Amino acid sequence: MQDDEDRPGTVPDHGQAVSGQPLAPGLYLVATPIGNARDITLRALDILGAADLLAAEDTRTLRHLMSIHGIPLGGRRILAHHDHNAEGSARTILQAVRDGRSVAYASDAGTPLIADPGFALSRRAADDGLPIHAAPGASALLAALTVAGLPTDRFMFAGFVPSARGARRSWLADIAAVRATVVMFDSPRRVKQTLGELCEIEANRVTVICRELTKKFEEVLRGTAAELAARIPDEGLRGEVVILLAPPAQVVVDDDVLRGALAARLDRMSVRDAAAEVAAEHGVARKLAYALAVEMGRDDRG
Repeated sequence: MQDDEDRPGTVPDHGQAVSGQPLAPGLYLVATPIGNARDITLRALDILGAADLLAAEDTRTLRHLMSIHGIPLGGRRILAHHDHNAEGSARTILQAVRDGRSVAYASDAGTPLIADPGFALSRRAADDGLPIHAAPGASALLAALTVAGLPTDRFMFAGFVPSARGARRSWLADIAAVRATVVMFDSPRRVKQTLGELCEIEANRVTVICRELTKKFEEVLRGTAAELAARIPDEGLRGEVVILLAPPAQVVVDDDVLRGALAARLDRMSVRDAAAEVAAEHGVARKLAYALAVEMGRDDRG
């Protein structure tokens, strides 16, 4: 016999609001649209309408979204919870849950906890043994993977590209060696610089740039890192940007070639950085490049 959850046409009851029913106490992490306001789930609207307390990374954004969908505040407050006030607002939110209230948290756009201040909030709630519920929905990460046309059987979300040039170059060398599709967020103004530094590591890496996903001027650019770097104007792009890298090609490289590439770097770079660059350049495992670099260091010491 089928469980209720498996029976077609049956909606399981896990304590979340349905059509105005009260919410069970807990922290509700609510995904919101990344562009198109209609990309919100019915359950998310139910939760926003029924929660005792609302919290948001940007209170104006959540207020506007609720207005679009006709969800009244009903005298409730929207508590700001962002990187600059997270400590104090987290105490207020978690205390409300301890007091038996329901709290709905929404990030500026997309799914909370994905490069978002909701992560620390969720971790503290989990550490305190408080109930946490996910209301899944829109996500720039998954939307980009959906339209990019790159392998999705194994992928890594790398977060935001570092803004400082030195840190960015080392960071890119590390992720370029990952044998999976890599997804990262970047400032639209720095995309050209990011691609230029990626070209120094592997100019022919298949790359996809997704811009303004689900919005009016949505655009998906595909090509090698070098091709895309040449297409993007010096001032960068406009709007929200997601960059995806295809997995590195599987190649067999002679150890002598790797040793030569490492030798050219070890006099000016650390073993770790040299190994990361060589691994990314030649498409080999970073552990292999690192082991060779360490071995070369031992040989030099005699």
